[in-house]
Amino acid sequence: MPADQPWTEDGFRSSWSKAFDNAGINEDLTFHDLRGSAVIRLALAGSTVPEIATFTGHSLKDVESILDKHYLGRDVRLAESAARKLEAMFQNTHFNNSAERLSHESV
Repeated sequence: MPADQPWTEDGFRSSWSKAFDNAGINEDLTFHDLRGSAVIRLALAGSTVPEIATFTGHSLKDVESILDKHYLGRDVRLAESAARKLEAMFQNTHFNNSAERLSHESV
């Protein structure tokens, strides 16, 4: 198939099947499973919802739905990242407040 032509349904199905066979995958997975996994991996990499939607071809609403319903609540890395950010915010706030107090006291 020429590179500038869109996939046909049969052509895609055939290529998908061959790719599964070549990879030794014997699970019942679909292309949509792959797209959903891409949504999650992109989010974990720090991509924004609009970036993810542009990359995967989902709508913004669909990306948010996938993230909300299926995956992100189960990923401990996100909770750890959020905790680090919160901790950093408080450290920076404490440092800034202490530095401000010192600068006002020395005036």
